[in-house]
Amino acid sequence: MNPSATLRDPSPVGATEAGTTSATRRWERVVPVMVFFACLAYLCIPLRYSTLEPDEGIVLQGAERVLHGQVPYRDFFTFYTPGSFYLLALWFRIFGDSFALARASIAIVGAICSVLTYLLARRVCSVGMAVFVAVLATIAGTGFRFLVLHNWYSTLLSCLALYAALRFLENSKTVWAFVCAWCASLTFLFEQSKGAGVCLGLALGVVILHFSSRMPRLSKAHFNAITLGFAGPLLLTFAYFSARHATGIMVRCWIWPVNHYTQANHVPYGFQNWTDNARAAIFHNGPLWTRFVKVVAISPNIVIPVLPLIALGLLLYLVTQVWRRKTVSPSADYYILVCSTLSGLLASVVIARADILHFIYLAPFLYVVLAWILGSSEFGGHWLRVLRPYLSLYVTIAFGLLGMAILLQATGSRNRIETRRGVITTGGKDSVIEYVQSHVDPESKFLVYPYLPLYNYLTATLSPSRYDYFQPGMNTREQSLQIVASLESQPAKAVLFEPWFAEKIANSWPGTPLHAIADDPVGDYISRNYRVCQLLNSPDGWHFQYMVRKGGKCPAPVSM
Repeated sequence: MNPSATLRDPSPVGATEAGTTSATRRWERVVPVMVFFACLAYLCIPLRYSTLEPDEGIVLQGAERVLHGQVPYRDFFTFYTPGSFYLLALWFRIFGDSFALARASIAIVGAICSVLTYLLARRVCSVGMAVFVAVLATIAGTGFRFLVLHNWYSTLLSCLALYAALRFLENSKTVWAFVCAWCASLTFLFEQSKGAGVCLGLALGVVILHFSSRMPRLSKAHFNAITLGFAGPLLLTFAYFSARHATGIMVRCWIWPVNHYTQANHVPYGFQNWTDNARAAIFHNGPLWTRFVKVVAISPNIVIPVLPLIALGLLLYLVTQVWRRKTVSPSADYYILVCSTLSGLLASVVIARADILHFIYLAPFLYVVLAWILGSSEFGGHWLRVLRPYLSLYVTIAFGLLGMAILLQATGSRNRIETRRGVITTGGKDSVIEYVQSHVDPESKFLVYPYLPLYNYLTATLSPSRYDYFQPGMNTREQSLQIVASLESQPAKAVLFEPWFAEKIANSWPGTPLHAIADDPVGDYISRNYRVCQLLNSPDGWHFQYMVRKGGKCPAPVSM
């Protein structure tokens, strides 16, 4: 028997070759297209909605710097691999530079990820179940964390790498080996941790299938395609940065997180990032029935981190069965490859930051596992089949409530703000953007400290230093002194300072060393050399001080 035969035909579950009609095959091609446009339409609803999430500005400002001719690592600090900066800069160059257009790129990425979720689940589940989890990947995946971040670009590439690996397992075509390696390499160039995870997971799956004699024989052409596909993007990247005399510093920045990211960002597995106010609102405020509804609505946040553990357990079970030469599922090759890939991605999350948000970035993979639990005839035993109707009802209600809460938050926002990057809407009033745009010219040097580069992007201003944001405990004291040096050499006329930033640290970065909070050279420098002109607020109630250098004149008040 051909070891790849079990995955060769992605036709409807239970259909025979003779019984599969041309109409059914056409329908199988139409459904992914329908999924794409439906998910894209959904994700276009919150294009302009923003909570002014600090992380969203990192890639946006990096792309702006690239458009201004700057080179990552050499001209500005980042520990991200460069793919997202250059992709978004190209997107801006082609379609225009605005917040909504940047979000549109994430909407397209999310819709494609949902299609891939459908295609991956469809191999062992019905059309209805595959569509169901594809929708979940949108409303409780991309829609849950609908921000312009490098994470979504890298998730799409890792999904494509897995899909290409499965297609290679099905038909042994060299082109799929090339595409798999190319996408895995590109994943690394968009996010090094996820790229390492997907490469580790795919390699683990190939090793397991090879030693269990369940994988097609790799020819010389296959090896050449894999080598070329993986090496190509990396060689092009090194050649580009070498021509700009930035190769050495690029590599140092790529490995910088190994020594600096983990400690401050270490959190317990499945950490929820809830503030004390959020916990009180969920578990203590309101009548009992409303608290029950809120608990059901947020319960997916507890379920989602469990799904990769189920995949890991299934992988260990299948490896044991294959090793013992026992009879396994006809689709064991598929399960092994998907589970091993997800296990590699799980390792990357656990090593970096195992909070709920980083599991959400893996939603297109995780909901495939959910599809197995709810709908695969080859997955689970008698008791799971008995429980499936109840589990399906729970998932429909809980994930539906979560998606509805997110959608209502976006559609219910009525605060319209004119920014230099287009109109945005927010749930609460923001007094920062209007004030800054009234008193700071576009393209001016304007420090936002320590951590909200989205304000720089929306007001079309630039940080006077190499750093667009600063996280105590992750960024080093030496880097804070570099910011001070930049303020001394090219003083910013005004800064936006958040003295109360430390209040966020306990909930967002509980592993931050206390000395990193107490020792703040940049904050001390600002306090000594700048004076407060206006107290400003963000939609989430965070307070900022608009400050000018001592001896300078405060601008006239703006009616807000």
